[in-house]
Amino acid sequence: MDVLGDLMARDRRSGRDALRVEATDRTDTYHDFITTSYKAGNVLRYLGVRKAGHVALEPVALPETLLTFFGAAQLGAVTSFDADSEARVTLVDVAREDEFDLPPGQKLATYGGPPKRASTTHWEKEVWSENPAVHPEIVSPDDVVLLADGTEYTHRDLMTTAHELVADYSLGPDDAVALCAPITHPGAVVAGIVAPLLAGGTVVVPDGDPDDSENVVLVVGEGDFEAETVAPDDVLSLD
Repeated sequence: MDVLGDLMARDRRSGRDALRVEATDRTDTYHDFITTSYKAGNVLRYLGVRKAGHVALEPVALPETLLTFFGAAQLGAVTSFDADSEARVTLVDVAREDEFDLPPGQKLATYGGPPKRASTTHWEKEVWSENPAVHPEIVSPDDVVLLADGTEYTHRDLMTTAHELVADYSLGPDDAVALCAPITHPGAVVAGIVAPLLAGGTVVVPDGDPDDSENVVLVVGEGDFEAETVAPDDVLSLD
């Protein structure tokens, strides 16, 4: 697997848990997560996102943002977890809709309920009604996929490190990784999201102590945990 879109291959769809967000009591299986990532990418395409285009996401580890991240990656687009940056499409919680008055050519999408303005895309409505077709875009490992604090990271950067993490921590389908670090840090993205999905395991966004989360073998963040811990700075440096 060389690009993030490889993680979303149709033959990886199954009933195993891909993402568990404990605060909202939501679990997405690999079948649901992969299929919905296709839909998210198609909505982005409809809104004008093309290869090398920019998508800005609110920096929260929720299904809406993570599904959009993988949808954008399949288009060859570049994502930043910074909703205040300029982008073709910006996705935020509906409660923040009034904070944005984007210029022509830039689109605002919101999740968490219907928006007030007709010009704002209702993310849930559009994604769930979209066709789950596989994207035809050809994405190269050397294409940029993530922008963080002015630094560009390619698919190769994230996938190479994810493969190393899977090997170093012997991650497998029965394992869960707790994401306890801000996803504004690329090290958190690759260790807490990409690596467990590469292993066929589960990304867990814990509500409280991750030691209480079932099958957690690795915690991405800072602190004292019973499970093994990796700090984002030790994964990918912003320097």
